[in-house]
Amino acid sequence: MTSTDPHPSTEAVVTAVREVAAEYGRTVAAVTHDIGADRVARRTSAPLFAVADPDGSLPHEAFVELAGPPHVELTVHPEGDTRVVVEGVDFPDVAHEHVPDFLRALFLGTAHVATRFFPPATTFVVPLPGDVTYKEYVGVPLSPWLAARRR
Repeated sequence: MTSTDPHPSTEAVVTAVREVAAEYGRTVAAVTHDIGADRVARRTSAPLFAVADPDGSLPHEAFVELAGPPHVELTVHPEGDTRVVVEGVDFPDVAHEHVPDFLRALFLGTAHVATRFFPPATTFVVPLPGDVTYKEYVGVPLSPWLAARRR
């Protein structure tokens, strides 16, 4: 998957995740695929026994789990976004084309936890190339991996 792909497919994202995991010596612990409107999480309103979308396409969703640390779970949605959960911190809308760089930021150590004393807040920050940054609130307690990335 290249960063020039306008809308990478679910399979292209899964392949890219496998490549990045191999690049950094990470183990892909699990991969599951759900194919068809009756199996994809966001198609709960699909008619009974319907497998295709109204336009005739077959939606494809995948779940990928990477062994940690950090423990990473990805749910790749057919609509072009991926839900990434890192050590319990949920990033619900990571664009498909940003997933490889998101994982690299985790594995290279550029992702960090920012803490503010007033008003109190803890945020997990994942900077990507091209001035793209994903930020999410972190609840307490921090996992050991997250605590080691505090700035």
